[in-house]
Amino acid sequence: MNVEFRKRLPSVQDVKAMYPVSEELAAKKAANDAELQAVFNGNSDKFVLIIGPCSADREDAVIEYISRLREVQDKVSDKIVIVPRIYTNKPRTTGIGYKGMLHQPDPNGSPDMLKGLLAIRKLHLDALKKTGFSCADEMLYPENHQYLSDLMTYVAVGARSVENQLHRLTSSGLDIPVGMKNPTSGDISVMINSITAAQAGHDFVYNGWEVKSKGNPLAHAILRGSVNKYGRSIPNYHYEDIRALCEAYAKAELQNPAVIIDTNHSNSGKQYLEQIRIAKEVIHSTHYSDDIRKLVKGLMIESYLEDGCQKPDGGVYGKSITDPCLGWEKTEKLIYELADMR
Repeated sequence: MNVEFRKRLPSVQDVKAMYPVSEELAAKKAANDAELQAVFNGNSDKFVLIIGPCSADREDAVIEYISRLREVQDKVSDKIVIVPRIYTNKPRTTGIGYKGMLHQPDPNGSPDMLKGLLAIRKLHLDALKKTGFSCADEMLYPENHQYLSDLMTYVAVGARSVENQLHRLTSSGLDIPVGMKNPTSGDISVMINSITAAQAGHDFVYNGWEVKSKGNPLAHAILRGSVNKYGRSIPNYHYEDIRALCEAYAKAELQNPAVIIDTNHSNSGKQYLEQIRIAKEVIHSTHYSDDIRKLVKGLMIESYLEDGCQKPDGGVYGKSITDPCLGWEKTEKLIYELADMR
């Protein structure tokens, strides 16, 4: 292999021993899991908001953001379940550039996977300790999932990973909701195939072990828009798009039909302020069809302390260094408005 072996990373057991989850915190996570799973299996009519920064760049700003969410969650708990985004990996279209906290715990420093691995576990653990939230992350690297497996309440599989066999198989072994995004091409059948695979049991190789999964009945769809051959964004959050997904689910005969609508990415054309309008349109669509109301379990929203985005060396506390996000004031107002509309 044409690679340099630089350092051996610690085992999952070693990292978990360094940052352990107490019985009290494990019980809190279990309660969070149960509340979210009740939405996806149809036992709760609450609306899910998977919300937070495009990428988690620094612990202090992320924890402050999530602490603010905690206050809002307590006020809308009768209608909304908030799951904060702590996205510690950042996939890049070209593979070049900042790849997230796992790679670069200091966004302006050199890659250090050991420090990054410890930093992302500490961040997820501190969120649970300080706010009571167990959070969402993207499973960019399936082999790394175990380092955070006792801390996360929701996992997303991205548009560029949804066709990958190991992502599908690993998802089939998780016991929390896993959202499968439609690919960047927009081909809904690819996403449905991925959900089908994740809901089934499999025998496969994982981290040097032969394993057998039981299947994940809470694997579901995420609609994030697509890009056509000319590079233009094509949204798929409209009433007609969700209706078409209802029909695709019915044909596939999958368990627990569900979709989360991603309000950013190709649905907004990365025009982050459009997320407000898109979120409200989706809620509006649920008022016109019982089938759509049952299918749409929530929204994914990119939000941080400050509006917009900046370069990694921009220096503005709480402002995204990847995709642009809604700032806090707009976010707080939107959550209350969505609760009222629900």
